[in-house]
Amino acid sequence: MNHSELKDFLDEKVVQYNTLEFIESDPVQIPHLFSLKEDIEIAGFLGATIAWGNRKMIIKNSYRMMDLMGNAPYDFVMSHTENDLERLETFVHRTFNGQDFSTFIRSLKHIYKNHGGLETVFTQSQGIETASTQRSIHDFKKIFFEIPHQYRTQKHISDPLNNSAAKRINMFLRWMIRQDNKGVDLGIWKSISPAALSCPLDVHSGNVARKLGLLTRKQNDGKALTELDLQLREFDANDPVKYDFALFGLGVFEGF
Repeated sequence: MNHSELKDFLDEKVVQYNTLEFIESDPVQIPHLFSLKEDIEIAGFLGATIAWGNRKMIIKNSYRMMDLMGNAPYDFVMSHTENDLERLETFVHRTFNGQDFSTFIRSLKHIYKNHGGLETVFTQSQGIETASTQRSIHDFKKIFFEIPHQYRTQKHISDPLNNSAAKRINMFLRWMIRQDNKGVDLGIWKSISPAALSCPLDVHSGNVARKLGLLTRKQNDGKALTELDLQLREFDANDPVKYDFALFGLGVFEGF
């Protein structure tokens, strides 16, 4: 396929997969449970944080997270007691355990209380000036771990400036920022342009991108993400990450 044919093919796949039906089998359903902005942000952030491994288990454990917070994430974050945090100790998803969960709750309270909330932290980053969210993810991680924490918990937020593809947090940002008018991505953050977003690069989207000639680098790392971003921005500079639906759909649902 030439450039024009490939764009048409991917545009068709975006239309095919960027639909309400997509929500049923995807962790994006977790922030859709809520209507309050802060609830949506926190639910989305926590759900995206554990979004690796089996998708059914990701969704099941994300619902368990919400249940442990009384299905009121913002209220829990802002008004929890130490006894409340003890309830979280039984939680585990792969290497993310109850201690990590408690640290995340404390840090989220710190961010809402002292930094104006999640959207403000990402918006104030100087990285936004470069039309990329990757620097702002790096800045966010520094703020997130300003509170006392175990060193091991840091691995649960990736840093693009350390050559990570930061798949999970890029997915969270897609949910919060991209306004797809299809009811999948929530688009509640108006202060950051979807043009600055990066594709949530994982095994599926990476393999499909290579087969289509969009990616030459073998590792799914930060350098690969930069390469893929440049290609996708050529197809649509204003909404490059819409092609995540095409790449992911082709890989997961069609075995491309």
